[in-house]
Amino acid sequence: MFEHMTEQEAKKQILDMVGAYCDQYHQKKPYQEGERIPYASRVYDREEMTNLVDSALEFWLTAGRYTDEFESEFAKYLKVKYCSLVNSGSSANLLAFMALTSPLLKERQVRPGDEIITVAAGFPTTVTPMVQYGAVPVFVDVTIPQYNIDVTRLEAALSEKTKGVMLAHTLGNPFDLKAVKQFCDDHNLWLIEDNCDALGSTYTLDGKTCLTGTVGDIGTSSFYPPHHMTMGEGGAVYTNDPLLHKIIRSLRDWGRDCMCPPGRDNLCGHRFDRQYGELPVGYDHKYVYSHFGYNLKATDMQAAVGCAQIKKFPSFVVRRKENFARLKEGLLDLQDSFILPEPCENSDPCWFGFLITCKEGCDRNKVVRYAEEQGVQTRMLFSGNLTKHPCFDQMRREGRGYRIAGDLTVTDQIMTDTFWIGVYPGMTDAMIDRMIRVLKEAVK
Repeated sequence: MFEHMTEQEAKKQILDMVGAYCDQYHQKKPYQEGERIPYASRVYDREEMTNLVDSALEFWLTAGRYTDEFESEFAKYLKVKYCSLVNSGSSANLLAFMALTSPLLKERQVRPGDEIITVAAGFPTTVTPMVQYGAVPVFVDVTIPQYNIDVTRLEAALSEKTKGVMLAHTLGNPFDLKAVKQFCDDHNLWLIEDNCDALGSTYTLDGKTCLTGTVGDIGTSSFYPPHHMTMGEGGAVYTNDPLLHKIIRSLRDWGRDCMCPPGRDNLCGHRFDRQYGELPVGYDHKYVYSHFGYNLKATDMQAAVGCAQIKKFPSFVVRRKENFARLKEGLLDLQDSFILPEPCENSDPCWFGFLITCKEGCDRNKVVRYAEEQGVQTRMLFSGNLTKHPCFDQMRREGRGYRIAGDLTVTDQIMTDTFWIGVYPGMTDAMIDRMIRVLKEAVK
């Protein structure tokens, strides 16, 4: 079939066929009334699929040229200096936290027993790295209808062991970055922004509009299929701090001291002429380990999909905002039954979902069951109250491993009364209007 073609000609023919295949068999059909409406779904076309196959044909498999391209373009979009692609948003959070445990940070190093302020109303992987390392998460209550940390409780959560704050921007709604950043600056604390559900959200701080994830010391993103853009699996860690970037890269790549990418050797020119730790002089720098690290790199095939997605991403942001606004307008007359979400002051959220808290007399379980029966997919606000979950059973019994600052009254309210529905960019006006009708029926 390819005997009279060059390799590039053969590749072009294959990719043209892949594009045609995608157009023919992956074209999304128009929504039909009564079809199930998922809370999230992938939005893609032939470009993602041809990039994916192009990468597969190269058969490099691990991080390569598409990874370099994505890291560069994503950093450019965020306006940050450094970006590291990883295999998931959970891995991104792991790297972000573990970077703070590096001995290279000297007196600011987070050690076992040190405390990190966070919230219990969120996704567990914001907290998991702290627990696994032996740091102590300190849980602070949140507010409704913003669903983010109650910043009036930050000072009460502080102790002599506090080393940082690690928080997610809940479902795209930025937390009060002005107050949290000021608190961290006042007490010389690290700030990690879990931006996995908020890519594209902005916050105006001191007259400057910034993308969330770029205000703190480190930001993280997730590219799991429901998120703002996707690689199937994937994540990113980003920072403007060169030392933190060096630590993140080391931890991502097995803990190596060497910064050479896969397949390239001796970029520094000192591979065999230096002495590290108690190793002999001249020990191969590619096998010197400055951290207890992991292999959390993404594949180039994942990055190839991301390179196509990032081109579409600005349009995704616009559509998410439009869908949110249409939903809110349609549900305004249900405010006797529902608390509708509100953006944080000084922010412009790129919403991941539309949060609803049922008021007294409105049974969340009945509303959710009815919506699901009518084909509208719903989700809880993740863990509700993480400290109530089985993973905390042993720590709860033994009274160790975490601390609650004050009470978690609002967090518990979210656990019992809150749910959310989707606003992903593939949703049409007809789908939004159908969700509005179903929720009105559910209340009645």
